[in-house]
Amino acid sequence: MSRPLIALDADGVLVDFHVGYANAWHRAFGEMPHERDPLAYWPFDRWDVDRLSGKRLAHFRDHFDTHFWSSLPAIDGAVDACHRLHDAGFDLICVSALEAHHQSSRLANLRKLEFPIERVIATGNAPGERSPKADAIVELSPVAFVDDYLPYMRGVPEQVHLALVLRAPNGSPNEGADLKLAKSIHQDLRDFADHWLSRT
Repeated sequence: MSRPLIALDADGVLVDFHVGYANAWHRAFGEMPHERDPLAYWPFDRWDVDRLSGKRLAHFRDHFDTHFWSSLPAIDGAVDACHRLHDAGFDLICVSALEAHHQSSRLANLRKLEFPIERVIATGNAPGERSPKADAIVELSPVAFVDDYLPYMRGVPEQVHLALVLRAPNGSPNEGADLKLAKSIHQDLRDFADHWLSRT
């Protein structure tokens, strides 16, 4: 019999995009940005960096490359949380709003960090009211889906347990009427694992 499946977001749940953002800035401009607000949800608010446009923005975006997506550090406790879930009988899959050509880099990153995850689905990030991840979640039919971005829960089937990781509160989109979509709310993946495993 197949094992029940849990779908996990990557950035903000498994790996630390904020640290990666600062490292990309350093690679692009030769200096490591200072931290402005450790509780900021968005990386450009957390770090004391310029708002870019034109050629400087294009230059910065060029550094979100294979090296970037394959070298993000794990969030504290996330690897252990995944192993606990896996050892308890759940298969884990990463569903990420990432462009498809970076999918293999994301998987390489997770393997290097020793997450027990053997598959990444990159959904892209198309605008709209319905989550770009919704179709993937429908097809996978996991028992739970964990994400740190509330709008990505729109359009996900009711039977899937939607677990929201709140993460940093300042400037967070995780508020308002859509909070009713989340069936449980957690500070991090470790907290979700504690909650989930206490139910089984």
